[in-house]
Amino acid sequence: MIHRLAPLVLALAAFSASAQTSTLQAGDYIAAVVNQDVVAASEVVQRTERLRQEARQKGEVMPETAGLRKQALEALIEERVQVTHARDIGQRVDEPELDRVVANVAAQNKLTMAQLLERLKQDGTDYKSFRENLRDQMMTERVREREVQGRIKITDAEIDAWLDKRRAALEQGGQINLAQVLVSVPDGAAAAVVAERSAKAEEALARIKGGEDFGKVAREVSEDGNKARGGEIGMRPADRLPDVFVGAVKDLKPGQVAPQLLRTGAGFHILKLVDRQGGASLTQSLQTRARHILLRPSAQLTAEVAARRLAEMKRQIESGQAKFENLAKANSEDGSAEAGGDLGWMGAGGFVPEFEEAMNALPLNGISQPVMSRFGVHLIQVLERRSVEVEMKVLREQARGALREQKYDEAYQEWVKDLRAKAFVEVREWLD
Repeated sequence: MIHRLAPLVLALAAFSASAQTSTLQAGDYIAAVVNQDVVAASEVVQRTERLRQEARQKGEVMPETAGLRKQALEALIEERVQVTHARDIGQRVDEPELDRVVANVAAQNKLTMAQLLERLKQDGTDYKSFRENLRDQMMTERVREREVQGRIKITDAEIDAWLDKRRAALEQGGQINLAQVLVSVPDGAAAAVVAERSAKAEEALARIKGGEDFGKVAREVSEDGNKARGGEIGMRPADRLPDVFVGAVKDLKPGQVAPQLLRTGAGFHILKLVDRQGGASLTQSLQTRARHILLRPSAQLTAEVAARRLAEMKRQIESGQAKFENLAKANSEDGSAEAGGDLGWMGAGGFVPEFEEAMNALPLNGISQPVMSRFGVHLIQVLERRSVEVEMKVLREQARGALREQKYDEAYQEWVKDLRAKAFVEVREWLD
């Protein structure tokens, strides 16, 4: 399975985040009933304001208040549908595990447990409700990942197509020297002429397969301008050659001849791969060992503030005031924190695209600017790179993982749509 930087919920008092347990306060109203849970009107107001702030920070044109309020309500209903589903199917988080997560929340916010309790009290948050909120988020996350992944189907044909596309992309980065024997076919030629030309080309191919020198046959038979050089075209960038030529020799080793004729508008071609330079091989994989610091935006930590905090950490590391691994241990909000943010060796497709793109652009020991992904904001450093031989079985698993990643968002939306269709949802009139 693709390495998805598995999330760990660490938002402090994130009652506007997903999987929240709702309780009505005096003077509050029910905005919606979702299965056995409710969405309070105060939550809709808070989420509306959060959406407004996010739009303002991005410089987006904000819809009118009623439109934002509907967006907020729909988001809250979607979250409640997921958490009530997780409860209904019996997903559990045991107390010791929840204790560890609460301790992590305190540590990531640089608070002792006593200080965390005091902070929650100041925010008007009940500690028991806070724990249940975290429990719901963890349950929902686990169910979502399991059930969405279960919906994604990858066929062998899709894997083959992905590998072919990747192989072609790698080869486009190199240079190819081809030789050809061309038997031309005039435009609009009659069927009898085409058949005669095809037979001549097949005869030439049979001679080559029978052991005759390719150059000798080219000089005798070929009808292109390179026949005097034995049909050799010369070393050229792959992207400067016809795609059909590159595709015809993609599986050949230098010195091999394509086993079948290639038909183009010019006629019939016999192609030989003379040499290939610079293009990467599909079976040679570049792996990267990287580490990161991850901050997860929450009701208390916007993405903009998280990015500023990471930019300050980058400055401290580059000035020698702090070490990357120490900052990762103290601040990173995922399972790699204990290892100083080290993510281990990973090949292409091992991370989500936005993370991988930023990582691949870095030099060795380089540190990125803050990078936003679906899991939060990252500060990335590349530690090592290496080229390794990859077995076809491993390549196919990599392809399967990359295809799963591509299909994940669509599968997630379908899953939520299905849950919503099965759920009992009643929206109250006050929002109309």
